[in-house]
Amino acid sequence: MIYDIFNTKQDNLPTSVQSFLLYLGTIKGKSTNTIEGYKSDLTIFFRFLLLYKQKVPGNTPFETIDIRNIDCSFIDSIQLNDLYAFLLFVEKYRNNGTYARARKVATLKSYYNYLYSKEKTISHNPAIELESPKIQKRQPVHLSLDQSISLLESLDRNKKNYTRDYCILTLFLNCGLRLSELCSIQISRISDDILTIIGKGNKERTVYLNDACLAALKEYLELRLNIETELQYKDVLFLSTHKKPIRHRSVEVLVKKYIIQSGITDAHKYTPHKLRHTAATIMYQNGVDIRKLQTILGHESISTTEIYTHINDNALREAVKSNPLGKIRSK
Repeated sequence: MIYDIFNTKQDNLPTSVQSFLLYLGTIKGKSTNTIEGYKSDLTIFFRFLLLYKQKVPGNTPFETIDIRNIDCSFIDSIQLNDLYAFLLFVEKYRNNGTYARARKVATLKSYYNYLYSKEKTISHNPAIELESPKIQKRQPVHLSLDQSISLLESLDRNKKNYTRDYCILTLFLNCGLRLSELCSIQISRISDDILTIIGKGNKERTVYLNDACLAALKEYLELRLNIETELQYKDVLFLSTHKKPIRHRSVEVLVKKYIIQSGITDAHKYTPHKLRHTAATIMYQNGVDIRKLQTILGHESISTTEIYTHINDNALREAVKSNPLGKIRSK
């Protein structure tokens, strides 16, 4: 359950952080993974501050620094330059890239805004002026249509988990699911060609299933419904060999295995999330407009979906070639 992360005996968090995480889970509806990310960022932040402010001996192992007793007076003493020192620390000593540092900035802004505006336990908010590192938009890594077909065809029907694994890859490549969404699919939420899932931020989303998905699900369900499992797992679609819900890591491993098996070059680059990119890319290249794609992927902001408008290089190349003036040469 989401509330497990608020067990103070296990987490050893300052009271203000416990309150903030509870607020994120109950009021803001953030997912468990998101809350864990915030918790990790704030733990690193306060450990750094205790070292930086010389509140603990300089030779104290970083991972053992106790942050439980940090109170609001200490938090209120933090200035903007302390926040920049923290960002420099995670860049130079923890090798955080631009994306990781940008997430930490978002964490600090959200945390300080909560303390200043909601709890009103600090007198100023130094994070208001905190700037996020500029992120260069990257082209999403994805498989081509031919590579996607090769990936599906690389599975051996004689292998034990063929039906399950083929269904997993088919859903990734056709529906653009997130890893967490796929692992949490419930059998009872499948009705005809409609799959209802809980997406990012605990928001419910409708996924429409095409013929390939329906066929893969039908074949897998014939096996799945005959698997005896614990009552609490009866409604879970994808099970491990131990008859328990398949873990995220297991799906990552099987995706990597089949990518390598299919002979795709640079196999190390491909993850379940890259299969999500693949589904989105193929849909966009085949005429799905950006607004529909936003809904299909469950993006809150259209700007997130717009990365796919920059990847259709072949279409751009053909558009330029179609210009009648492109045939004219000097004599």
